[in-house]
Amino acid sequence: MASLKAVVWVVLCLIWGSTWIVIKIGLDDLPPISYAWIRFAIASAVLSVVLLVQKIPLPKSVGEWRLLAVTGLLQFSLNYSLVFWAEQHITSGLAAVMQANITLFGLIFAWILLPNERITPNKIIAVGLGVVGVVVVFSDQLRVQSAMAFWGCLAVFASAFTASLASILVKARGTAMHPAMLTCGQMVCGLPALVLYGVAVEGNPWAFDWTWTAIWSVLYLAIPGTIVAFWLYYWLLSHVESTTAMTISIVTPIVAVFLGGLIRNEQLPPQTAIGAALIMASIVLIVLGRGARLRS
Repeated sequence: MASLKAVVWVVLCLIWGSTWIVIKIGLDDLPPISYAWIRFAIASAVLSVVLLVQKIPLPKSVGEWRLLAVTGLLQFSLNYSLVFWAEQHITSGLAAVMQANITLFGLIFAWILLPNERITPNKIIAVGLGVVGVVVVFSDQLRVQSAMAFWGCLAVFASAFTASLASILVKARGTAMHPAMLTCGQMVCGLPALVLYGVAVEGNPWAFDWTWTAIWSVLYLAIPGTIVAFWLYYWLLSHVESTTAMTISIVTPIVAVFLGGLIRNEQLPPQTAIGAALIMASIVLIVLGRGARLRS
């Protein structure tokens, strides 16, 4: 079981590490919020068929539906709208680095909502390193006096907050639900806000510039980037500590930066690299900590 968890963890790092550059590529042709809701509309439609064919039951209690509504708003309405908007103004690698703070926020939320996941000295030091890393990244953006890049960083920082809270709430109250049901239910609850804003502000999606690049970008994000990734993630979250599951967000920048440089020749300033290194160092402490080990 431990080896299976490790494989799933690595697969998630690779999938979510690749989605950052795909988002960036699709933004060449599609407006950000509509791009996001079309991705999730396709994914939720496919998952709905899966639920029907496999006869996976719908939630029966008001509490489960409330959990889907709240986490759907946090994870899909807020988190992804902020990420897609931000990537118009910052590189995919920098966006991935900023969202690595999911793990740091997760430590705090886990301490509040998960009694069995306590804050240890290693975790406190890890949070400190991560915060310093964020300060370094922000100061780099301010130094180049790019206002929109700064706001892009702030948007992804906020998205890390909402995504981590959603994950901890699922860990605390939703691990008994089927991963496919969780993912589909969250998207269905999170979609209305995205659709309403997208149609009202960005216009009719049929009128967008649907190049082949735009089409494959949406499909890649919908199938492996959403259905496969969240299905695996919620399975993993139900079997390991939340801190361990959320360390994925700190490893994905490595993949994102590599692909951003390879595919689009994205360059991160040296100061940003220093900040990223500090954030990565924080994860080493988390992994070495007693509470973050994968357990069978």
